Amino acid sequence: MVPIHPQRYPGDPNRLRWIVPAGLLSVVGPVRCAPPSLAALLADGTLAEIVVEQAGVVTSLGPGRDWAAAGPRVRVALHAALAEPAGWSVATGIDDRAGDASLHAMVLQLLDGTAGQFARSHGGSIELVGVHDGVVSVRLHGACHGCPAARLTLHQRLERQLRQQCPTLRAVVDTSARPRSATRHAAQGVISRRTVTRVPCRIRDLGPVDLGTHCP
Repeated sequence: MVPIHPQRYPGDPNRLRWIVPAGLLSVVGPVRCAPPSLAALLADGTLAEIVVEQAGVVTSLGPGRDWAAAGPRVRVALHAALAEPAGWSVATGIDDRAGDASLHAMVLQLLDGTAGQFARSHGGSIELVGVHDGVVSVRLHGACHGCPAARLTLHQRLERQLRQQCPTLRAVVDTSARPRSATRHAAQGVISRRTVTRVPCRIRDLGPVDLGTHCP
C-alpha cells in the first residue's frame, strides 16, 4: 500500500494535502479523470476538486461536507486510486489532448462493454465519432437511430458510467441525422397521387316535381 498522510492546507480548512511519494503520479494539475474510487467521491459531491502536485494530492471538500465524516472515505479512495497511476489525467488547457485521449479510451471500453451490449441487445449500436475538449460525439445505428428511448440509453448506459470514471466530462452529443418527419415531406411537396376515374351518369326526367339522378 502506498504510504500517505494528510496535512492541513494553509488558509483553507476545506482542503487537505495528502503527501505521497514524489514522482508516483506522472501528471500535475487539476484532475480531469480519476480512477473509479476517487471519481465516485467527485460524482456524489463528497469532493469538489482534486489537484495533483509533485509530491502530494490536494483534495477539496464539497458543500456541506466535513473532514470528520469524509476523511476516512477519502483516505481509502485515495489509497485505491494511487494503485492505478495510469487512470489519472489532468486538465492542462482548452486543447487537452492527453485528457481527450484518456476519455476516448474510456468511451471505447464502455462501448465494448455494458453500454454497447445494451444497444446491441435491442438491435442497434453506438459508434464513437470523436472526442474534443471533453465533449464526446457519438452516432446511433440500427434500431437506436430515431428511437425515442435512445436519449435515455445514452444518458443511463453511457454518459452516467462515463461521468463516474471522468467527472469532468462536458457532454455526450448524438450526431445522428434525424429521420425526416411526414410533416417535412409535406412541406417539401411530397404528396401521394390518386387516379380518379370518371363514371358517366344518366339523368332521367321524373316529372315536374320529382327530379333525381341515377348513376349506374
